[in-house]
Amino acid sequence: MKTGRTKMRIANPIMSVPGAMKALLDLSEAAGKTGLDGDYVELICLRVSIMNGCGTCIDYHTKLLRKANVADEKIYAVAGWRDVPYYTEAEKAGFALAEEITRVHVSDAVWDEAAKHYSEEELAGLVIAIGAINLWNRMNVATQQKVA
Repeated sequence: MKTGRTKMRIANPIMSVPGAMKALLDLSEAAGKTGLDGDYVELICLRVSIMNGCGTCIDYHTKLLRKANVADEKIYAVAGWRDVPYYTEAEKAGFALAEEITRVHVSDAVWDEAAKHYSEEELAGLVIAIGAINLWNRMNVATQQKVA
């Protein structure tokens, strides 16, 4: 998805619009209060960012996961989560849910599988976290934000 541009289109909207950063950080923080493992939520964010081609978020979440000492195998294999043994069935169900939410079509089969592994509150947290990272990705990709 190269555009030939060497600079951003505009400054990041989240930094430019008063209150936007706080609102999105508050939303992400709320998702983290549902009992979900924070490192796993970061893996979800990494997977969604890869799907959306958001280099800024791929870089950011990879660095957070490495800083948290998440196993390298779990970080590097997130794009191929179906084909590696590093993830639990619950994690795989969450990745499937993240992918379908990102594509804006969630099948009953994927939802039901995720519901086997997560409480209603945790599912709500996953949906919020997935929605938030999709928003971050879309803003960064639309404005061609660069990795710092």
